[in-house]
Amino acid sequence: MHKPIRLAAGLLSLLCIAFGTSHLSAQKKSAVDDEAAIKALYARFNDAFDKKDANAVMAVYSPDVFVFDVGTPREYSTWDAYKKDFEGFFQAFPGPLTSTVSELHITAVGSVAYSRAITDATMTAADGSKTRMVLRVTDVLRKSNGKWLIVQEHISVPIDFNTGKPDMLSTP
Repeated sequence: MHKPIRLAAGLLSLLCIAFGTSHLSAQKKSAVDDEAAIKALYARFNDAFDKKDANAVMAVYSPDVFVFDVGTPREYSTWDAYKKDFEGFFQAFPGPLTSTVSELHITAVGSVAYSRAITDATMTAADGSKTRMVLRVTDVLRKSNGKWLIVQEHISVPIDFNTGKPDMLSTP
């Protein structure tokens, strides 16, 4: 009588281990897939930024995005307002633009993720002068219908408290 119970318990244990292992494996694969998708989102953003394509830039943002930007105004509480800001930015720098992302760290859990990175951007004005900025960027992303989009963004530069001026070329 004890032998069938032990056998059933053993089989149940094996099934639990097998299910648990496959479930963890699926979670790990999902996290890797999510990270790859988010990295691709940033690659699309950089490509669109460098091409000054405001529509493609805004394709990485959720319709309900909220942004604290590095410049004025302090915040953008609508997608349309942020798109208008990019359009004005691209007009202000009619020459070549370049943007690179480094130190990108992504954490994705379920349908929410957050990232932090350093963005190094160089803009060229109409007179050919160049402006370079090294920015700190923190994003919150949400996955909806299988697609990751930025729902909140915070861009900043450190301030030198002795001078009260921004450190536009910040280093660690």
